Amino acid sequence: MNSVRATNRRPRRVSRPRPVQPERNNGERDEDAPADMVAEESGPGAQNSPYQLRRKSLLPKRSACPTKSSMEGASTSTTETFGHRAKRARVSGKSQDLPEQYLQEKLPDEVVLKIFSYLLEQDLCQAACVCKRFSELANDPILWKRLYMEVFEYTRPMMHPEPGKFYQINPEEYEQPNPWKESFQQLYKGAHVKPGFAEHFYSNPARYKGRENMLYYDTIEDALGGVQEAHFDGLIFVHSGIYTDEWIYIESPITMIGAAPGKVADKVVIENTRDSTFVFMEGSEDAYVGYMTIKFNPDDKSAQHHNAHHCLEITVNCSPNIDHCIIRSTCTVGSAVCVSGQGACPTIKHCNISDCENVGLYITDHAQGIYEDNEISNNALAGIWVKNHGNPIIRRNHIHHGRDVGVFTFDHGMGYFESCNIHRNRIAGFEVKAYANPTVVRCEIHHGQTGGIYVHEKGRGQFIENKIYANNFAGVWITSNSDPTIRGNSIYNGNQGGVYIFGDGRGLIEMNDIYGNALAGIQIRTNSCPIVRHNKIHDGQHGGIYVHEKGQGVIEENEVYSNTLAGVWVTTGSTPVLRRNRIHSGKQVGVYFYDNGHGVLEDNDIYNHMYSGVQIRTGSNPKIRRNKIWGGQNGGILVYNSGLGFIEDNEIFDNAMAGVWIKTDSNPTLRRNKIHDGRDGGICIFNGGRGLLEENDIFRNAQAGVLISTNSHPVLRKNRIFDGFAAGIEITNHATATLEGNQIFNNRFGGLFLASGVNVTMKDNKIMNNQDAIEKAVSRGQCLYKISSYTSYPMHDFYRCHTCNTTDRNAICVNCIKKCHQGHDVEFIRHDRFFCDCGAGTLSNPCTLAGEPTHDTDTLYDSAPPIESNTLQHN
Repeated sequence: MNSVRATNRRPRRVSRPRPVQPERNNGERDEDAPADMVAEESGPGAQNSPYQLRRKSLLPKRSACPTKSSMEGASTSTTETFGHRAKRARVSGKSQDLPEQYLQEKLPDEVVLKIFSYLLEQDLCQAACVCKRFSELANDPILWKRLYMEVFEYTRPMMHPEPGKFYQINPEEYEQPNPWKESFQQLYKGAHVKPGFAEHFYSNPARYKGRENMLYYDTIEDALGGVQEAHFDGLIFVHSGIYTDEWIYIESPITMIGAAPGKVADKVVIENTRDSTFVFMEGSEDAYVGYMTIKFNPDDKSAQHHNAHHCLEITVNCSPNIDHCIIRSTCTVGSAVCVSGQGACPTIKHCNISDCENVGLYITDHAQGIYEDNEISNNALAGIWVKNHGNPIIRRNHIHHGRDVGVFTFDHGMGYFESCNIHRNRIAGFEVKAYANPTVVRCEIHHGQTGGIYVHEKGRGQFIENKIYANNFAGVWITSNSDPTIRGNSIYNGNQGGVYIFGDGRGLIEMNDIYGNALAGIQIRTNSCPIVRHNKIHDGQHGGIYVHEKGQGVIEENEVYSNTLAGVWVTTGSTPVLRRNRIHSGKQVGVYFYDNGHGVLEDNDIYNHMYSGVQIRTGSNPKIRRNKIWGGQNGGILVYNSGLGFIEDNEIFDNAMAGVWIKTDSNPTLRRNKIHDGRDGGICIFNGGRGLLEENDIFRNAQAGVLISTNSHPVLRKNRIFDGFAAGIEITNHATATLEGNQIFNNRFGGLFLASGVNVTMKDNKIMNNQDAIEKAVSRGQCLYKISSYTSYPMHDFYRCHTCNTTDRNAICVNCIKKCHQGHDVEFIRHDRFFCDCGAGTLSNPCTLAGEPTHDTDTLYDSAPPIESNTLQHN
């Protein structure tokens, strides 16, 4: 026997009486199924319920026996099956109501239907051949439903339109009037496994006359034996019950389907305690198993007393269909479903693989297959394992609440995963390891108790157009020389970061929408070097991109915006390349280099941040080239706390404060930048700031083109400082500078202003054609407040009045001293930057030179300081 194998006992063979054959009349042929099931009746009323014919007027008079026309629509094969009706002699003379005419025309529908209800299917089809009226009444759905449920037990018709395809329908929604009969026709030639019924059936041939060609068996093994002996064509119905420890080895294209009322799979249970429950072997191409519960439930659950067995074991060169099955295994050694070997290519659909004590579905050793619309949950290990060049197609599966990872591909495992819902697994939703290379498309991976996708130990893979959200750790982890493609995904609302690349991770992170995560949208650390491009990284509760601990990478053409902290952080020895990104509308800094953060920032648009567009501090030394930095609510670039950097060929404009700030022992190099149209100064250097400013164009700024203050000492060489709305260069508060070859022209207040005590080194500068508004105002006897208001700080002589009890925080211009404080005890303080408090109306005596007073208070000596980022390092 090929289809059933046994080790210690011979499988049971069919033990049944031979079917009783019907008597033959007039050359009648015996067929397995009523031929009336092959073709539906035709003629008037064939598409209507027979109850619509009740109590209608009598049909036209007919001959004593059916004529040829009255049999139209009845199948010729039915005539052959059930024999020709014997012709009756015609009655000559006056027409009489013969018994046959009475039955055919006058007997009420209800009575006919009652009679028909005692007939089995073959007799009912034979009755349908009598006349059109009988044909219509014999097609009554209620009659066929009763017969159908008696044979098949289904409470809804099970349609079988083609090999390997079964599905149940709602009769009231079906387009044909009698789906029960149609299904009966499709399923009629099958054999039935119904324990205890075979003996009853074959012992009562009279009771089941009209059904005598149907086959019944007590066990599945017996039915498989019947297939091998060609008693029927391989369709087996397994009826309600629990079938234990049957040896089911399938090596032929049989079809086995559960048959039970209600939820079919719950009522038909096939269980093994010693060996794999189903084993499909070579020769089982196109075999079908469906609508049943398949269990492997070893008596000893430990791994010491049994080998790896499975509920379903699918081996080389076979491609069975497994459909609408419930699959359970309590074995701690083997997976519930194992698909292994070259040519193993099953189709598994609509199955429930859950509550197993090992892996749910295991695909290995070059196996393939199609796995669609399955429920895989609460398994002790991975819901799905793919290993050793396994390459399945997995679509629309629901993989959830696993006690381990959701899907695990490793050791060169592959696969195509599409539209799966993977969630609430204890470890990652999807794990890729050791040269595995799956493709994951349009899946939802969410609410993982750790991360969403975990790629490590040289894993690869393509993750395309997925939704990855609400995971407890990062949405995507990439580490240990792994190199996946993460493309076109939405990665959002994670309880930590969006994409986390660490430990020499690589990867292409492209065209993703990353937003709303608790930590950085993308984090790159510890020598990792991904390519990050064309992403949108926005609205994070933390920063946008965080590169630290010697992180690297090419970060280009991304849009980074509206994040709570910095748009991009670069720190602790990291050297990324940021190119052609749009970094904007952040709630803190645009790009933040700190604690020896380096790298290249070039050709980016950086704009509309609440803090500076770029900040550089604490030993950081980036190359900042060809960027546009504009529209900030603070400064353009802030270099402080020993920051460095090469800042070249940038355009810095329209910032609320200075275009560039250099302070606290910082020493950057600025070359060939255009710094213009700032709402404050161009470049502000103070608190020990240094730097080389070379060949820059600084123009049209609201305050000084360059302000140097408080012990700073920069070098300005070959710059052009022009068309400013205040001074060209101002140096104050004990600062010094080296000025060589600069051109300073057409500035409103004047070209170069040096405060008291300032010494500079100057060589080959050209200071020309400035408007000298301060000098002209003094010569005209005007209060300097008239030209400065309280928003500018023109440099001139700074006095105080002892008579008016002013302090050194109250500045009075020379003309107010002469006019408003004439005869008072006054004192010259220094030549420095100030606006006139007398003209501003903040002193006790009104100014006689100014107009309406303002409500400003103290004079400020320097422009407002920039806001420094309070960003903290987060790992």
